[in-house]
Amino acid sequence: MSRAASLLPVTDLRTPRLCLHAIDAKEGERIVGRRAGAGDAWAEDYPFDGDVRGVTAFLAATATHGDQRPFGHYRITRTADGKAIGGIGFKGRPDDGRVEVGYGLAPSARGHGYAAEALVAVLNLAADHDLTRVCADTTEDNVASQRTLERAGFRRTGINGDLYRYEVLLGASMRPVQPR
Repeated sequence: MSRAASLLPVTDLRTPRLCLHAIDAKEGERIVGRRAGAGDAWAEDYPFDGDVRGVTAFLAATATHGDQRPFGHYRITRTADGKAIGGIGFKGRPDDGRVEVGYGLAPSARGHGYAAEALVAVLNLAADHDLTRVCADTTEDNVASQRTLERAGFRRTGINGDLYRYEVLLGASMRPVQPR
């Protein structure tokens, strides 16, 4: 990672329909506890079990390594109504130009292209920090997630048991674009 890129401030990531907010440990504890605080606006089915698992991993990494931002966890908020509808995050710090991501949406927010839109935002963040590869996986039976990864520019690179592995290559000439 370049020195200039490491000095970029942590700001909300914005897409045409979403705001991705880098959470801190205090917000993470509210999400894991499923207790909205003052100012939290959550969709009725947020957080769901996948959010709790992802944020629990984020909290463990934060306790061990300190602040994870910008390679931490982001709350996905729909700008049309200001409601939190899911999360997306990095599964650890970048290593040798590579980082892994995971994501999930509350059931009421699925099927609208929000996950692919959020993925493109974190791919752009990774590119801004001079990373060259972003990886993800999904289960063999999760066809919706496979399609989401492909819409965001990922290609399947292999299978490990019941997990399908995906990857997107980033570079100076390749910037992810918003999915259609």
